[in-house]
Amino acid sequence: MSDTLKILLVAAEAVPFAKVGGLGDVVGALPPALQELGAEARLCLPSYQLIDNEKFNIQRSQTVPVFTVPMGPRTAEVTLYQGASPQNDQVKVYLIGNNYYFGRDGIYDDPRSRSGYWDNGERYAFFMKAVLPALKALNWKPDIIHCHDHQTALVPAFLRSHYWNDPFFQNTATIFTIHNLAYQGIYDSEILSVLGFDPGVFYPTSPYEFYGKVNFMKLGIYFADLITTVSARYAQEIQTTYEFGMGLEGILRARSQDLYGILNGVDYSVWNPETDRLIARHYSAQDLAGKRDNKLALLKEARLSLAEEQPLIGIVSRLVNQKGFDLIAEKIEAILALGVKLVVLGSGQSNYHDLFSRMAQIFPKQMSVFFTHDDRLAHMIEAGSDMFLMPSRYEPCGLNQMYSLRYGTIPIVRSTGGLADTVTEYNPNSDNGNGFCFYDYNAHDLYEAVRRAVQLFHADKAAWTRLMRRAMAEDYSWVLSAKKYIEVYEKARSRRR
Repeated sequence: MSDTLKILLVAAEAVPFAKVGGLGDVVGALPPALQELGAEARLCLPSYQLIDNEKFNIQRSQTVPVFTVPMGPRTAEVTLYQGASPQNDQVKVYLIGNNYYFGRDGIYDDPRSRSGYWDNGERYAFFMKAVLPALKALNWKPDIIHCHDHQTALVPAFLRSHYWNDPFFQNTATIFTIHNLAYQGIYDSEILSVLGFDPGVFYPTSPYEFYGKVNFMKLGIYFADLITTVSARYAQEIQTTYEFGMGLEGILRARSQDLYGILNGVDYSVWNPETDRLIARHYSAQDLAGKRDNKLALLKEARLSLAEEQPLIGIVSRLVNQKGFDLIAEKIEAILALGVKLVVLGSGQSNYHDLFSRMAQIFPKQMSVFFTHDDRLAHMIEAGSDMFLMPSRYEPCGLNQMYSLRYGTIPIVRSTGGLADTVTEYNPNSDNGNGFCFYDYNAHDLYEAVRRAVQLFHADKAAWTRLMRRAMAEDYSWVLSAKKYIEVYEKARSRRR
């Protein structure tokens, strides 16, 4: 028997095939990193209509005929497609196809109404129900099935119920990763018949019941062999209060011995000022001259006055309460009064669109706002800003603070979740730390953190340069994260043998 660790990663999105948010970045980057460490990693996604099968050379499976899965009183056909990751062609990719469920213009939401598809529970129930029979049809037995977020959370439940005595899966363990506990997949109890569970399993205190509903994420946490989330601090926080655990803190505390926090990695082939093709000029910790050129390019792009002696603060974010925009709204005029410039990229709640539009009109020489998603501009902001603001109410991992560190763009963050695990407060006495932090979630402390950063920027250029170089030396590469995942996989595999 081969001792190569065989892993199937199951997710609703992964770059470069289909992406809505950070989940797609993580799931796209992890399989190639695992493959480089000697594992055999494969990926399973829904076959969305928007995936460019021709571009990615995705073909209908020649070995697996169309099969059906039960969906309550009826059945649904599964067409299996196969391809490979463009990042590493050794990583095989399987796509679960059904035109009724996935032949749509969006992934989770209808682009016309901008709201979630009414049958998302059924769509992802179908996807999850198809995964295990697809593996049997392929005759590929993974040691680990690694599921990501609520759209895949029931695979461990199916393995422990519908397939509990199937010899094909007797050595297969499951890992469930929580990327953001805010999105749990909560549906009416009628979904149980579609999932193939007896109505008798639904009663108070049952793993299948959550305040009168069915909670996909709760089932993933309950049935998976081991659970991970995307930072060590977030793993602690979600076991504490409702603010972080969002109703699942009890079951997470009950499984605390099986819960691990592993930071997401950064793809430094994309986010690196020495090689970034989307910025004005390359630079490095040894040669910071190009940072100035990128600042001037960003000021020009944002139509702000080219006063490079003023600190430039960047924000790339969804404009929602979770990201701390209620605090920014309370102190934005005071922050601008510090003499900074502010460039904001993102979209979200209409009240923040209105606020930032009004502020940009009042302070046209200091503030510029782009209500869109623009990859080129996101790279320009990381390279051209002096500081990067992330005052999140909670942050499971966060990626932009890690991008900022590599670009020598000093993060100003609320110390929570992954932000607390990656950004440490600058200490002028010992001259260490890599950013500026505040701890209690309030606007005064946010303002004070910005003020400290601005003060150092003006008062001690040598200390600021040392701070930039220290930040740029941080390493959050995917290989480090992948090694930690392999440790967790081995623990899960040893339990099943």
